[in-house]
Amino acid sequence: MEVVEGCLKGKESAMKKFYEHFQGFALSVCLSYCENRDDALEIMNDGFLKVFKSLHKVENIDRIKPWLRRIMINGAIDHFRKNIKNQTTQLSENIIEPNFGDASVYAKLSSEDIMLAVQSLPTNYRLVFNLYAIEGYSHKEIGEMLKMAESTSRANLSLANGLLREKLQKIL
Repeated sequence: MEVVEGCLKGKESAMKKFYEHFQGFALSVCLSYCENRDDALEIMNDGFLKVFKSLHKVENIDRIKPWLRRIMINGAIDHFRKNIKNQTTQLSENIIEPNFGDASVYAKLSSEDIMLAVQSLPTNYRLVFNLYAIEGYSHKEIGEMLKMAESTSRANLSLANGLLREKLQKIL
């Protein structure tokens, strides 16, 4: 990839092309972890700085997109750790996984409706939901990343699912 080689040589024009090419993708990743666009833009721009500093470490240029995604997600996690202090969740004695009911009803929702519902979740619920449901991390891994107990990760996912169900049912 010619643009990557230019970035490695420090060419501003190549960096600009790289940024413009991946900006939409990176912003969509960041938006899925943030409650507002300003935070997402901050995380994305910080992420691109890390990308340009670390681009020489990429062994396989074909794997740039997943690598870039990982940097953006790590940036969102760092942002969470830095800005959220003493997040506590009141836990129910009997947390149960919600039943979303008839999937065909939810199939009528647009991706924008779902994205807005996810973005409206409290920060800790949104992070756990995205890391578990979208990225495929285990509760143990999420607990380690977010410095929380595995049981808190499970509880946050359950509560996130319940809130999402409520929000999506209101849309329908």
